[in-house]
Amino acid sequence: MESRFRHRGAELSYEDRGRGPLAVYAHGGFAGRAAEDCMGLFDWEPVLTAGQRLVRYDARGHGRSTGGPDAADYTYSALADDLLALLDHLGADRGVNAMGASMGCATVIHAAVREPERFSRLVLLIPAMAWTTRTTHARNNLESADMIARDGADVWLAARRQQPSPEIVADVPYVPPTPAEGVLPAILRGLARSDLPPPSAVAGLPLPTLVLAWAGDPGHPVSTAEALAGLMPYAELHVSRTRADIRGWGERIASFLTRALPRPA
Repeated sequence: MESRFRHRGAELSYEDRGRGPLAVYAHGGFAGRAAEDCMGLFDWEPVLTAGQRLVRYDARGHGRSTGGPDAADYTYSALADDLLALLDHLGADRGVNAMGASMGCATVIHAAVREPERFSRLVLLIPAMAWTTRTTHARNNLESADMIARDGADVWLAARRQQPSPEIVADVPYVPPTPAEGVLPAILRGLARSDLPPPSAVAGLPLPTLVLAWAGDPGHPVSTAEALAGLMPYAELHVSRTRADIRGWGERIASFLTRALPRPA
């Protein structure tokens, strides 16, 4: 069942399923809950079966959530503020298992760096380009924002459709971006301004972390996943090289969230 709450001028939509420890999930850029379900990328049933209370939400301006045309609302830091507000709304001040893919991965990292005491474990799926590898990505986002503002979203969408998908996820159905045309330039510009927190801040996160990456995707390079796993003192990394292996991520996540793990002294 869909629920909604208001934060910083937007209505954010989320679904709340199951009972047990809270596991909240933030999706990737231009997607949303329904879009990811149509793609069939991630299977969340094992997480529910493992006794987790699963909350998935649509990021500001995505899916069934509203959003305005201010680029500052779509930086990773601002999206992390939305995530923390969702936890406030749910009354979750500690013990949260936070999961996120791509843009959602960055959202989770920023939120955890800001308020690490609220979180129990992190699951970071397909981290996007970061730090030294992000310059070209940021420039492309700005060019895309200008294209939409000048020529309309259809021209940009047609160009996106011409870009080949990484081979490992080539069978995933195409789903159009969920943000409305009026906010797409702001989202792209907000993402262009964004990056992960400094490596020194990430290295200070004392949280058990599972990093999941897939090979052969320039937008989500294994190098970012390796860097995160190398920085974080209680991180483990898994790299998938087949679609069949990605289909097992739900079971892998459920196992990570429920098994006993060593904690820092």
